Amino acid sequence: MPNNATFVRDPVLVDLALQGGGSHGAFTWGVLDRLLEEPWLKIEGVSGTSAGAMNAAVLVHGHQKGGVAGARKALEAFWRRVSEAARFSPLQRGPMDVLLGRWTLDSSPMYVAMDLMSRLISPYDVNPQGANPLRDILAEQIDFDVLAQSPIDLFVTATNVRTGRGKVFKNAAVTPDVLLASACLPTLFQAIEVDGEAYWDGGYSGNPTLSTLVRDCESEDTILIPINPIERPGLPRSASEILNRLNEVSFNSAVLKELKMMALLRKVADPGDGEGQRWARMRIHMVRNDIMAELGASSKLIAEWAFFEYLRDEGRKSAQVFLEEHGQDLGHRSTVNLDVLLEGI
Repeated sequence: MPNNATFVRDPVLVDLALQGGGSHGAFTWGVLDRLLEEPWLKIEGVSGTSAGAMNAAVLVHGHQKGGVAGARKALEAFWRRVSEAARFSPLQRGPMDVLLGRWTLDSSPMYVAMDLMSRLISPYDVNPQGANPLRDILAEQIDFDVLAQSPIDLFVTATNVRTGRGKVFKNAAVTPDVLLASACLPTLFQAIEVDGEAYWDGGYSGNPTLSTLVRDCESEDTILIPINPIERPGLPRSASEILNRLNEVSFNSAVLKELKMMALLRKVADPGDGEGQRWARMRIHMVRNDIMAELGASSKLIAEWAFFEYLRDEGRKSAQVFLEEHGQDLGHRSTVNLDVLLEGI
């Protein structure tokens, strides 16, 4: 669906489901930036985890303050601020990687050392104060009282360390600690305490959580913006490749289970009211992220502005392809074949 379309489109109410993935969340920024340009797309709810939660909160805050233009401006300001904060980080690409245009930290001695230390030493030992540079950035970029006022439903998922279950925080309950908890990788950061409970990254329990969108929103169209490849060609052989693929499978498992439940309910539920029927009626769409299979795990820690711009531009391209191929399907039919998830059951 081109930018210069002259026809008028009836509004379509949609929900957004945003995965996490560190710096790769800048791809999601690009997708959101392009979707926000379409006046007929009306966002009712946003569910996010980790970097997806950051994008979701910044979008909702910016939209409440300044509409679509405010949301787009806020997203760019957030990612620019992250790049500025990381300007003097020891995690930098090597000269050869810069020369060859490779987005990887695999040859960075500091990254290799940090990766090894994260498997041997607790973050409670190397960072006893629990410092996190994102805390100040969130305080600068988001007025959390504004989130409570927004008509857009915001859902942020974190994983309760004690129970292992996901906890979803909505609008007024979202705080800097909640966002940091949603993005808390336990090998790098201390668990974040919220209301007396300790939390880790929400990706372990819902990446992102879809059930809240079904229960709390009227929209029957959900656009999933994935970050972690569901399928990756080739067999991982090196230790880092194996660990990366294990993390991808782990962080995709929760959302795939929810999608599989939708597929099952479509087979057995009768049309009508009720939560089961709503699950069955949900129309699921997905923006393709082909470039993610080309990026290694270490690139999730690259915070150069040029990298963010590259991912943003790729996100905008993917969103454009999605709109051209499936824009007319929104509000009418699902564009993800959920039945493939039932194969082998």
